[in-house]
Amino acid sequence: MDSETTTEARPLRADAMRNREKILAAAAVLFAERGLDVSLDDVAHEAGVGVGTLYRRFADKEALVEALFENAVEEIVNLAVRANAAQNSWDGLVWFLEQVLQRQCTNRGLRDVVVGSSYGQVRIAEAKRRIVPTISALVERAQRDGFLRDDVVDADFPILESMISSLGAMTGAASPELWRRYLTIILDGLATQRSGPSRLGAGPPTHAAHLEILRSKGLTPTK
Repeated sequence: MDSETTTEARPLRADAMRNREKILAAAAVLFAERGLDVSLDDVAHEAGVGVGTLYRRFADKEALVEALFENAVEEIVNLAVRANAAQNSWDGLVWFLEQVLQRQCTNRGLRDVVVGSSYGQVRIAEAKRRIVPTISALVERAQRDGFLRDDVVDADFPILESMISSLGAMTGAASPELWRRYLTIILDGLATQRSGPSRLGAGPPTHAAHLEILRSKGLTPTK
């Protein structure tokens, strides 16, 4: 009897795992494209499962967001550690900003979690407690080495990230690399050792990119 019960239960566990992976895959696509405002109904539809099945795997959106972005947030912590270990402190700081912004500009859901959302904040708060000292050390080291202007503080960087990732989220469809242009401009303003302005590799912005920004703010017709 025990053997029969075990045999019958295995397909259910495998099926449940497949459903969970389908839900996570669907949520990853929708959250990346549209941010965390996507409804669980939309996720269930994209995954090809019923809403009841989704709720059996994830009690609410908070649980789904945490399961989906836990690794991504942990990766940002690891990026900060790697950046701080770079031989050249300025190179480490620039690399970290590029890596973090690349992820946030291509994944609106991750940006929502990092910049500020009602979802996933327990996890992000834990990550921030670990990441802030590392970023502070990186900033202080770049200043001590004479690469970074000394009137900048570590709290400036989340704001700069928010500004640039917001642009990236708005212009991603029309000009996915445009955010790099403005990161370069900001980095030139932060650096103390420059023989001249850096080359702005991305851009200039196109008319389509400008329209995308306006549309995202509801300032022009969508058609």
